[in-house]
Amino acid sequence: MPSPFPGMDPYLEGYLWPDVHNALAGKVRQLLMPLLRPRYVARLEIYVVEDSAPEGDIGIMYPDIEVILAQPTNITPTSLYPLGSSEEPHMATPATVAIPMILPIEVQVVNVEIRDAADHQLVTALEILSPVNKREPELTPYRQKRQRLYQDGVHLVEIDLLRRGTRPVIHPRIPESSYIVSVTRAQTGKTDMWSIGLRDPLPRIPIPLRPPDTDVILDLEMALSAIYDEAGYDLSINYTDTPPPPTLSDDDTQWMKKLLTSPASGSS
Repeated sequence: MPSPFPGMDPYLEGYLWPDVHNALAGKVRQLLMPLLRPRYVARLEIYVVEDSAPEGDIGIMYPDIEVILAQPTNITPTSLYPLGSSEEPHMATPATVAIPMILPIEVQVVNVEIRDAADHQLVTALEILSPVNKREPELTPYRQKRQRLYQDGVHLVEIDLLRRGTRPVIHPRIPESSYIVSVTRAQTGKTDMWSIGLRDPLPRIPIPLRPPDTDVILDLEMALSAIYDEAGYDLSINYTDTPPPPTLSDDDTQWMKKLLTSPASGSS
């Protein structure tokens, strides 16, 4: 069953996101490989990031996060009184407080690398952003990674299908939008951006390669629709619930309610 949304489904931005992220990376590789052969290969890059500040995603992406309760200790300072003293120590009754401590969480991040088939050099990096990339303390290292890729002459494709968090690139000419996809071509200093609203289909984007090879085209809408159907995400989503934060605008909320209650959507 397809998603009722024409493009990105905001209900996928919650606890389903890790599965969506991994499945989307695999589907992007699958769609690109026939277009890249025989000069290039698409490989999955898997690395682990420690999310040391996951508080913002508790109840969104981490519904069952483990907490530790600090155990209070009651200590009577009898050493303040001489041994054998008949004087009874007078202590105020302490308040017992359990302080939750949020544990860091290891997050597996999967992205796609296009490499030259002959020398295995990295040509193009496709980064599918995760919540951990879009907030500190990992936002700064991710921005540094972007800079290193550019300095090394690597094309960078960034796919940001999350409304929450801080975008790695902030510029006054970048319009406000729910989602954004960008292509930064190596050694040009130029970035093409697609600003995508909740009501928009996902774009077909060019994936740059080494000159003189021409771009290949990645159909993001095809990729997302395929994994939605393959994973049966409709079986896990209750479209009568409110989608994960941040809160939609009033206009988008009204549009969404109308969309989800229309006979064609199959939602109730």
